[in-house]
Amino acid sequence: MPDPTREICYLSLEIGLSASIPTYSGGLGLLAGDTIMAAADLGLPYVGVTLLYRGGYFTQTLGPDGSQIESEAQWSPEDMLEEMPQRVHVPIEGRTVHIRAFRKWVNGASGWDVPVYFLDADLPENDEQDRLITRSLYSGDQRHRVKQGAVLGIAGKRFVRAATHDIATFHMNEGHAFLVMLELMSEYLARHRSPEITAACIEHVRSRCVFTTHTPVAAGHDRFDPKMVREIIGDHPLLDRPELIGPPAAKGKELNTTVMALNLSRFANAVAKKHAEVSRGMFPGFAIEGITNGVHTGRWATDSMATLFDEHMPGWRQDHAELRNAARIPASLIREAHGEAKAALLTRVQSATGQTLRDDVFTIGFARRSTAYKRPDLALRDPARLAAIAEKFGGLQLVFAGKAHPHDGPGKDYLRRINEIAKSLKGQVEVAIVPNYEIDLAALMVAGSDIWLNTPRPPMEASGTSGMKAAANGVPSLSTLDGWWIEGCVPGVTGWAIEGGGKTDDELDAAHTASLLDALEHDIMPVWKDDPRAWSRIQRACIATNGSHFSTQRMVREYITRAYLH
Repeated sequence: MPDPTREICYLSLEIGLSASIPTYSGGLGLLAGDTIMAAADLGLPYVGVTLLYRGGYFTQTLGPDGSQIESEAQWSPEDMLEEMPQRVHVPIEGRTVHIRAFRKWVNGASGWDVPVYFLDADLPENDEQDRLITRSLYSGDQRHRVKQGAVLGIAGKRFVRAATHDIATFHMNEGHAFLVMLELMSEYLARHRSPEITAACIEHVRSRCVFTTHTPVAAGHDRFDPKMVREIIGDHPLLDRPELIGPPAAKGKELNTTVMALNLSRFANAVAKKHAEVSRGMFPGFAIEGITNGVHTGRWATDSMATLFDEHMPGWRQDHAELRNAARIPASLIREAHGEAKAALLTRVQSATGQTLRDDVFTIGFARRSTAYKRPDLALRDPARLAAIAEKFGGLQLVFAGKAHPHDGPGKDYLRRINEIAKSLKGQVEVAIVPNYEIDLAALMVAGSDIWLNTPRPPMEASGTSGMKAAANGVPSLSTLDGWWIEGCVPGVTGWAIEGGGKTDDELDAAHTASLLDALEHDIMPVWKDDPRAWSRIQRACIATNGSHFSTQRMVREYITRAYLH
């Protein structure tokens, strides 16, 4: 068992702490930020390590036809973070690349502080090409990704040591930090003056590593040519051990970061129960457990809701499970608090798009990365029926947000498609597309929508966390049964399921479109419009049932008992 008095180093390619520090793109980074905040709440000896992206992910604007326009984020790390005096270096293509770090303290509800270090290669002593390694998130080719992995895994390990942290466990949040395992092995071999990787060496690395996988999609698991990895970081005996770095079928011609992490970690997990089943099917023979994601409720509860929680459930900030007592809150106060959140969202919509939406009209929120499997246009695929539902219930409005990856052509097509349908529905169903989805906009949307829509094509959603954020604000979900929603859906209590099947993707999408609209017309809108007390009970149940359970405090406690002390 690892020494519980020593620290845990959480390595993540992206960490989202605030909109003003744009070192994240979406769910993975926001989860990382929420995890660190929960660790601070719990007084856990934790250290976060990520990269410093001076260009951010990107800033999104939308053209008149919905086309995505990308530009670098504008921010100054020197104005927001504390530069550390330590310097470390990492070998890249035979060059010595110098790395510095900036620090931000994350303050927990317990009074405990957790440091997060942002690693930066943009130093004058580095070659120009090396200064760009940490310039932006998810940019560049495979070589660039390995270079970023070297900074995160190798330089990250060296930096926490230089900063005098005593690390017992390295927690890899996805496979991007895979080279930390190589660095741990290098240290062991040097300490024991051994040129060979022994069973004891492998066990030493395994005893120090924990791994979380986040994707059920094969393409989401990085695979590199070991020869290319050698060219970048230099020769290493681990790269001559095909049974450790890749699947048997690859015969040493592939380094699969997930397989390598599974081989060299003492504990591995997926991020929902269903995702664990899918992951074990993708990587047979490995023990992959399920620890369902959560959200940091103290961060995502809107001000009006948080005030209610403070009044009726003192102590909830220290223990988010206290939200199970939400029945103490009068329904009328929940309605008022949600009304304030909705007004704030509609104000943001107007300032960003010029569209005026009504606070007395049912509002559907949808915000996530724009990509094919998430089917962002699913609610709009039968516009005639959607318009008929709107007419039947006195109006309907949808608020969309989300970025497409710069290289995701189909994802960008979805943005244009939504824009096109929005124009055709003008005057029947109001559709607003808010550009540049980021933390502050996310907080407004999950709290201010009347229902939260999620439409991934199963089983491609590993977990999803936006619906958890909505639940903490008393907003029910309407979602396909995938990821966390399989565990969180209590029909008519915490939300509704989009169901149906088909032999092809087109048949499945058609069935899900019909199910979505059926739920709106027959189950959701009648309650919202005609029975406000019943709707308030649903809001309260969302907080008490899902808001109290799907928190990163609960998630981190599971990591403590199942992974960190395992």
